[in-house]
Amino acid sequence: MDLGIAGRTALIVGGSGLLGRAVAAALLAEDVRVVLAARDKARLADAAHSLDDEVACLTLDTREPASIRAAAERLGTIDILVNAAAPPAQTLDPARDRDPAQILGALDAKAGGYLRAMDAVLPRMREAGFGRVVNISGQNAHLTRSVTGAVRNQAVITAAKALADAYAGTGVTINVVNPGIVTDIPSPAVAPATGGESTPEQVAALVAFLCSAQAATISGESIAVGHRVFGVQ
Repeated sequence: MDLGIAGRTALIVGGSGLLGRAVAAALLAEDVRVVLAARDKARLADAAHSLDDEVACLTLDTREPASIRAAAERLGTIDILVNAAAPPAQTLDPARDRDPAQILGALDAKAGGYLRAMDAVLPRMREAGFGRVVNISGQNAHLTRSVTGAVRNQAVITAAKALADAYAGTGVTINVVNPGIVTDIPSPAVAPATGGESTPEQVAALVAFLCSAQAATISGESIAVGHRVFGVQ
């Protein structure tokens, strides 16, 4: 299926990570110009090498607005933004789950970073009359097992919906993809109060479609990959 985005430019923030690389591969297959961005230059180089394609790399820090603005200025045209840069859930300290300092830090690292990246590219997308933004959050947003995990993921969903409404009718769409557990060999079983498993490629396939010309009328949505949390409406 031709997604109608050949020749577009995509900035993947968190492009050196597992999902960032999978999304990059899916967009490269659509002849999209892919730019990988992350803090670690060595990991970026490794990601670019693993894709077997010529991809550009940018080092930036989503915690620093000036870093993101400089990257956006350097690239000029950015048609697609994929936000996938956030510390993995397993790096959060369970013993500090209700600690306001950890919660606020995690909120800034994920939702704050995504917002700063969107702020740097959305005005130009509006001017161009075309833009696709996909934010990777997670099904922890629907669960209460982790205060930190729920707050940072739900904030991504809420912010994306508010911005999607603000940009309605401009040709710019903003959506959220919520994986459950991501693994190379997902289990078909789904336990109560748990999200289904999926592969990085399955997550990337949805992201790529949301970036497509055909997805022009899909905006403000929060979509699960893997069975949506079992038992939750």
